[in-house]
Amino acid sequence: MSHDISSLRKFVSPEIVFGAGARKSVANFASNYGARHVFLVSDPGVAAAGWVAEIEGLLREEGFECTVFTDVSPNPRSEEVMTGAELYRSRQCDVIVAVGGGSPMDCAKGVGIVIAHDRNILEFEGVDTIRMPSPPLILIPTTAGTSADVSQFAIISDRARRFKFSIISKAVVPDVSLIDPEVTQTMDDFLTACTGVDALVHAIEAFVSTGSGPLTDSHALEAIRLINRHLEPLLQRPTDAQLREHIMLASMQAGLAFSNAILGAVHAMSHSLGGYLDLPHGQCNSLLLEHVVAYNFQSAPERFRLVADTMGIDTRGMNSAEVKKRLMARIVELKRAVGLEGKLGQLGVSNSDIPYLSQFAMKDPCIMTNPRKSSRRDVEVVYEEAL
Repeated sequence: MSHDISSLRKFVSPEIVFGAGARKSVANFASNYGARHVFLVSDPGVAAAGWVAEIEGLLREEGFECTVFTDVSPNPRSEEVMTGAELYRSRQCDVIVAVGGGSPMDCAKGVGIVIAHDRNILEFEGVDTIRMPSPPLILIPTTAGTSADVSQFAIISDRARRFKFSIISKAVVPDVSLIDPEVTQTMDDFLTACTGVDALVHAIEAFVSTGSGPLTDSHALEAIRLINRHLEPLLQRPTDAQLREHIMLASMQAGLAFSNAILGAVHAMSHSLGGYLDLPHGQCNSLLLEHVVAYNFQSAPERFRLVADTMGIDTRGMNSAEVKKRLMARIVELKRAVGLEGKLGQLGVSNSDIPYLSQFAMKDPCIMTNPRKSSRRDVEVVYEEAL
């Protein structure tokens, strides 16, 4: 896969403040957007960790009213978005702040969409369906992996269909992302591993995506390098602030890459799987990654060779088959080291579920930029191999 450097490309990104203490500038940015009453979105776990109270305190100290909404599930549901939007309206809020992982941030994006259009969030599934600007949106990620804080994606769960649908639009890129490695200190080992591998998948899929290019490649490769080098040590030394900063930086760069290059079959299949069984997104990605790499390798062998090089594999003198074998082995090794071994069958997936899962994976926009064109049967085979 090669790129014509002269081709026109776009790159969207929020204003980013990165580093320890970045969260403490939330009131300043709320003021910049003329806030009077802030709608603060989070979830029970983040609230229990103390971050919601801290952010609310910073806002109230500067004279802002706050309405706190924490009724957000691990995979944010369409009805939760609608409930949040109704609360936003009833309290006459004017700026949205979200503190949390991908779920609160995606829910906050959804609330903004509903407020702007006065329609149900289910009506915005797909690409470029948004016509009106949302209220100002300030995001503070508490995990190092989902990258919702820099991306033009919002992922919402439709329980009626048991399906997670994507909303993709530059209109859901937040106005400001306050990326503070300090707030990831309250993640447990499992969440650290899941979100770290999620970021790795973002970077690999963005690099081999048909939408990749020179504006995204450098971000993707640097994210792969950082995660390959620092995720395992972080699980061994979770209090190491420098390691947390490296992984948070990797998450940000992977997010900038996939937001602009889009993704591939891992995410299309993972969205279907996560919506069906209500599983953690990073865990779903982890279980599918090496199987999709094996499926896609022949369509982008030189790109995957660069991924292998970046993951510390000396590919000199290797043919493509050997590179593929070594890359898959390194991915499995990394997953094992961070405690994410497993098969789909261990999570309750059976052969009878695969046609349903494949049907929705084929409808996911991420499948469109997968480097290898996929039929429904192709997707079924990958699911079967991951069982």
